[in-house]
Amino acid sequence: MPTGDVHTMWDDEKGDWYNKREGNSNASSRHETKAEASARGQDLARNTGSEWLGHRKDDNTINERNTYGDDPYPPKN
Repeated sequence: MPTGDVHTMWDDEKGDWYNKREGNSNASSRHETKAEASARGQDLARNTGSEWLGHRKDDNTINERNTYGDDPYPPKN
């Protein structure tokens, strides 16, 4: 089973959004919209219990994240 966090990022060269798992050299999936790419990226992370990180299109900084599986630091209630 693949491991590593999943990043949803914009590709300037190809003009689309893609998901890439840490440690892989190729994209896991490519999409026309960020919403489609984010949904698929979260599914990929959910299926392996890893973290999903969404990046901004303009400067590639992380602006969204979600952890699936065992979170070592859950929020206190």
